[in-house]
Amino acid sequence: MRHNYTILTVFEYSTEAHVIKSRLESDAIRTLLMDEKTIDSDPLISQAIGGVKLLVHNDDLEKALEIYNEVRAYEKDDSGESIHCKKCNSTRILVAPPQRKSIFYMLFPFFESRKLVCNDCKTIFK
Repeated sequence: MRHNYTILTVFEYSTEAHVIKSRLESDAIRTLLMDEKTIDSDPLISQAIGGVKLLVHNDDLEKALEIYNEVRAYEKDDSGESIHCKKCNSTRILVAPPQRKSIFYMLFPFFESRKLVCNDCKTIFK
């Protein structure tokens, strides 16, 4: 059954996942949560097992992605203002996944500087 589903996003805690899951289900999108019970029983292992995964049926994936991109929280600057993409001026900015290109950053990921990525044009910037 899970082969018909794709991971839409991952959350650290199940409460966050349930909010988005409820929103998607209100539009008749078929969803599943994976690793929810494990993390609810011991929240400290969330990062070790990769968090709570929100899965969406493959037939509903495009619609689910569109809804999720509308309701998700985007990054703000220190003064609470929206950050704009340097290429397309979009305000749909997310934290970019770490690159960890060297062994140093693999061992000490907290030294790697935070980068941002535009959710529209996929440009990565600081």
